[in-house]
Amino acid sequence: MIQLRHIIKSYPLGEERLVVLKGIALTIKRGEFAAIMGPSGSGKSTLMNIIGLLDTPTTGSYLLEGKEVGNLSENEQADVRSSRIGFVFQAFNLLPRMDALRQVMQPLLYQGVHRSLAEKRAREALHIVGLSERISHNPNELSGGQQQRVAIARALVTDPAIILADEPTGALDTQTGEEVMEILTSLNKRGKTIVMVTHEPRVAGFAHRTIHIQDGLILTQ
Repeated sequence: MIQLRHIIKSYPLGEERLVVLKGIALTIKRGEFAAIMGPSGSGKSTLMNIIGLLDTPTTGSYLLEGKEVGNLSENEQADVRSSRIGFVFQAFNLLPRMDALRQVMQPLLYQGVHRSLAEKRAREALHIVGLSERISHNPNELSGGQQQRVAIARALVTDPAIILADEPTGALDTQTGEEVMEILTSLNKRGKTIVMVTHEPRVAGFAHRTIHIQDGLILTQ
C-alpha cells in the first residue's frame, strides 16, 4: 500500500539546510494498522505529511498503491488526497457554524458528488461512528469525543484506502480516547489501512505494529 524508499526531507535554514528526515525506508501493507511514535522534533509529523501528500520529499521515492506519487504536481496530489486518503486530526478541524451532516458531506461536494448522494453517504458514515442521532448538531453542541467521531466520519465518507490519524486522542480524556480508538480499530477490520501518529504507548497498543522514529531515522518498525 505504502512504500517509502530513502526519503530525505530538508528545509533551508539560513545558508545551511535542516535535514528532518534522513533516508526513511518504510513499507506499510494494505489493511495494516501502524502507529508512528517519537519525541518532539523526531520527524514523525513530517513523515506523516509526506505520506498524506501534504508535503513532498526533497529526495527519495514514494509509491502509493504501486504508483510513484512523490513527484506529482500539486493538482495531481490533491486528486489523490481527496480520493484515496482520509485525515483525522487532534484538533478535529470542524467548521463552527455547520452541523455534523453538512461537515461530513463537504468532501463529497468538493468532488462534485450530487447533493442527494452526498447526504446519503454522509448519513451512512455518521451511522458507522454512532452519531445518527446527532447529525443536526453544530460542534459547540457536541462533546470532544463526538466531534472527533464527526471528523472520522468526514475522513471515511469518500471511502479512502488509507486513514491518516495525527494524535487522534490527544485532545480527549482516557475513556473517550479509547472509544475513538475502538472506532478506528473497527474501520481497520473493515479493510481500511490506518497510519497513526501518537505519543501515547497505550494508544499505540491498538495498532498492529509501532514504528519508532528519532532524529529523522526509523529506529524500530
